[in-house]
Amino acid sequence: MSGYGGPLRAVILDWAGTTVDFGSCAPVEAFIETFRRAGIEITTAEARAPMGSAKRDHIASVLAMPDVARRWQGAHGEPPADADTDRLYAAFIPLQVEVIARFAELIPGTLEAVAAFRERGLKIGTTTGYNREMMRVLAPLAAAAGYAPGHVATADTVPAGRPAPWMCFENMTALGVYPPAACVKIGDTVPDIEEGLNAGMWTVAVAATGNEIGLSAEEAAALPDADRRERVRAAGERLTAAGAHYVVDGICDTPPVLDKIAARLQAGERP
Repeated sequence: MSGYGGPLRAVILDWAGTTVDFGSCAPVEAFIETFRRAGIEITTAEARAPMGSAKRDHIASVLAMPDVARRWQGAHGEPPADADTDRLYAAFIPLQVEVIARFAELIPGTLEAVAAFRERGLKIGTTTGYNREMMRVLAPLAAAAGYAPGHVATADTVPAGRPAPWMCFENMTALGVYPPAACVKIGDTVPDIEEGLNAGMWTVAVAATGNEIGLSAEEAAALPDADRRERVRAAGERLTAAGAHYVVDGICDTPPVLDKIAARLQAGERP
């Protein structure tokens, strides 16, 4: 459908940092504790750097960081190997499952944005770096708070997680929507944006509520206004550099952007 000029049909949303868990704090806590139990300390910045990736891939990326690899070799006598990644991931899963429930609160504006999406006739799908076991905890908690998307794709249900497009394609199949240009991927990390772009979708990045700033709602609110604005600006620049078509503060700001995208589609533009 190269000549598609119809309406938008779906939004594909990320979870932590976009619709739940302001600041994407749950994964960070679990990653730091997993490495601590394996005998090394990693910083919050190291834990956050690959955020948005499938969690096993995330662990592998942290282990591949030169400083982390040196600390690992110092603690264990040899460089990290694939088997270490597997062991860390196995240890990480129950820690993450335990932590998720404490960070399941919806980000302010999520329910209002979702209602606006549905008013526009859009179907709602999701992608995540979490696996099915983790989402079996998080999804019911979100549903109890009023947020129940039409489909949940996880990194372990597809050949590869972000930045590969497979979770987006799974959502298109499950929701019965096409072409990719009729869909908008919304997320808070660089892998989110890369995932959407690789799927051929429009992309919208949220800069203020997710991993790029990496502060809880309370921490963000405690910042001086100028400091907060600068952090949001810098986060937006990084997400724009990743290729995001639009950058907003939070999910509450996305409905008007969808109207702009819909107008561009009808004018013949493509992602």
